[in-house]
Amino acid sequence: MPQPTADQGTFNNELRGAMFRNDKGDNPNRPDYRGRCQIDGKPFRISGWVRQARTTGQNYLSLAFTADEAAPVPTPPDVPAQPVEEDPLPF
Repeated sequence: MPQPTADQGTFNNELRGAMFRNDKGDNPNRPDYRGRCQIDGKPFRISGWVRQARTTGQNYLSLAFTADEAAPVPTPPDVPAQPVEEDPLPF
């Protein structure tokens, strides 16, 4: 699906996200990377850990997705109410 340009409306962030290096502080179990994405219009948090495959020794990124209940869910703009026409019957 093509993304709208700036003059066509807001940017569609569906099935997209970004991750950034995470400060682990004093906890080595914290994810190496953290970020957010949007799936089916719902916000998710992404956590990523750099791991090493046992058989090949190749590095890979292990991911976990968690529903982000605190993030605001985009809502469509309000549609103005249609004016009610007067009944033509003279009662």
